[in-house]
Amino acid sequence: MTKAIVYASTTGNTEMMAQAVEKGAKRSGADVLFITADKASAAEVLPADVIILGSPAMGAETLEDSMETFFSTLEGKLKGKKVALFGSYDWGDGQWMRDWADRVTNAGGKMINGQGLIGHLTPDESVLKQCEQIGESAA
Repeated sequence: MTKAIVYASTTGNTEMMAQAVEKGAKRSGADVLFITADKASAAEVLPADVIILGSPAMGAETLEDSMETFFSTLEGKLKGKKVALFGSYDWGDGQWMRDWADRVTNAGGKMINGQGLIGHLTPDESVLKQCEQIGESAA
């Protein structure tokens, strides 16, 4: 089992979440690709059994720029892929995550963690535990 974890972070909050996802994924015994969105390519991520993506909400609840750029290269190739989403936000109500999950399903991907996991600002222990669970159980 291979799990690709690709994330973007501007303040470190989503990075903390990504590290917790990675911890859970490694605990599951999976081979893990852990990379930032600005360095990732669709070619290295698409072969994974599970694709786990993280991005903070930016501006008017949109994806962080490097994640938007990366996701755009991946979006048309998600048919049949298992995908989980996570990210942090400061304001709003999580609309960016719901929109992102809709983009995944509209592209034929299978969301394996509902509408995604969001954490407000610095993730607390509860959110980090949920991130570990995503990494561990995503299959």
